[in-house]
Amino acid sequence: QVQHVESGGGLVQPGGSLRLSCAASRIIFSFYVMGWYRQAPGKQRELVAIITSGDSTNYADSVKGRFSISRDNAKNTVYLQMNSLKPEDTAVYYCNARTIGANYWGQGTQVTVSS
Repeated sequence: QVQHVESGGGLVQPGGSLRLSCAASRIIFSFYVMGWYRQAPGKQRELVAIITSGDSTNYADSVKGRFSISRDNAKNTVYLQMNSLKPEDTAVYYCNARTIGANYWGQGTQVTVSS
């Protein structure tokens, strides 16, 4: 069974930083587009950032210049470095692995930005 283990969420003050990690198992990691999505209370899940197997990246406009996605294929892990965090970044962040015919989600990790 495919499993993603997410870590790194928590409570941080505005302007602070967090680094999320997602370790995937039981997939050929390098074949997958990896992404981070988030869902705030009362809102739909939205794309934060994705990274392809060739390390091409794409970001939501709201996080450009503040967040950075990266991957380590040797460790089957994708990261999301989040800087200059704002209260509106508060959400549950989900790891996603996607390829043709397959789409897997992690269990989510809570990020709260508050003073």
